[in-house]
Amino acid sequence: MKKIIAILSVIWITASAAAQIQDPVDWSYSVKKVSADTYTFTATANIEGDWHIYSQTTGKGGPIPTKITFNKNPLVTIVGPTKEIGKVQQVYDELFKTNVRFIGETATYTQTIKVRGGIKTNISGTVSYNVCDDRQCLPPSKKSFDLKLQ
Repeated sequence: MKKIIAILSVIWITASAAAQIQDPVDWSYSVKKVSADTYTFTATANIEGDWHIYSQTTGKGGPIPTKITFNKNPLVTIVGPTKEIGKVQQVYDELFKTNVRFIGETATYTQTIKVRGGIKTNISGTVSYNVCDDRQCLPPSKKSFDLKLQ
C-alpha cells in the first residue's frame, strides 16, 4: 500500500509541475545616467532553449511583436524609437503566410530618456511579447517595470 501511495504522489507532483504556467523568458531592466538630464533605459530578455520572441519589426499579419510601452510622466520625454539588439532571424511562416522576424537567446531593447530639470522621478511601463518554439506558442505576456531615475 505504501508503494502505491508513493507512486501516486510522484505522479501527482509531476502532473502539477507540468500544469504550471511556463515562462521561458526572464526580463531584467536597468537605467544608466548618461548626462545631467539624459538616461538610457535597457530591457534585456534572456530566452531559454529553443524559445524565441518576435522582433518589434515583425510586420502586420504576423505574430504579436515585442513592444515596450512607457507610462506617461510629465517629467520624462522618450527620445526616438526603442532600439532592438539581438540575433534577428527572418523566416517565412506558413501559419501566418508572411515573413516573421524573431530573436532567441538574448534580446536587448534600449531607449533614450530625458528628464526635465534633473528632477528625481521614475520611469515605468510594460513589455508585451509573444514567445514560441518550433512546436507551440504561449499566450501573449506582459511584464511591468518601474525604475528610479536619479
